[in-house]
Amino acid sequence: MPEVIFPGPEGRLEGRFAPAPKPRAPVALILHPHPSSGGTMNNRIVQELYKTFQRRGFATLRFNFRGVGRSQGTFDNGIGELSDAASALDWVQSFHPEAQQTWVAAPSFGAWIGMQLLMRRPEIRGFISIAPPANLYDFSFLAPCPASGIIINGEADEVVTPSGVQRLVDKLRTQKHITIHHDTIPGANHFFEHEMDPLMASVNNYLDMRLDPNCPIK
Repeated sequence: MPEVIFPGPEGRLEGRFAPAPKPRAPVALILHPHPSSGGTMNNRIVQELYKTFQRRGFATLRFNFRGVGRSQGTFDNGIGELSDAASALDWVQSFHPEAQQTWVAAPSFGAWIGMQLLMRRPEIRGFISIAPPANLYDFSFLAPCPASGIIINGEADEVVTPSGVQRLVDKLRTQKHITIHHDTIPGANHFFEHEMDPLMASVNNYLDMRLDPNCPIK
């Protein structure tokens, strides 16, 4: 799990990078929750996502947005953080220019950034959005959503309302040519404090399905 420092739009960005074990391996970018609520690349969900993709042979990067940890710059309300994410993806792709798949995965604020990133980067073919803050941020940019993915939320989330997430899922499911999976974890709050196992089971079941060579979702 090598520590890395790479260039971002406002200075250096700090990350942890797991190189892929073989050429043409897929790429995964993991984003973290809102810095004002203590979100960093060391968030528990972020670390679990990182380990999941690493075990599957992805070239996997998690990093701190600007102003977090040793990353330079100051918080920019999502605008600069989207640029940070694009720079991070560029950096990983510089080592794996022939990657056959690119994924983005994140909880909360990071999920909002990640879904904006997939609108800009057509090479992203899958996403995992955990507790996307559909009641707090505007997701209307997903018009249309260019990739299939899974949205997971907690039944007892006190920050992101389950009804708000359901409206986002329903909206995306009206679009053609993509498939949106949706799991609700019983009893889970916004941080999945006591439901990490069922959360990651949902993630891994979805990845098992999507990464199967016979999966009809491309």
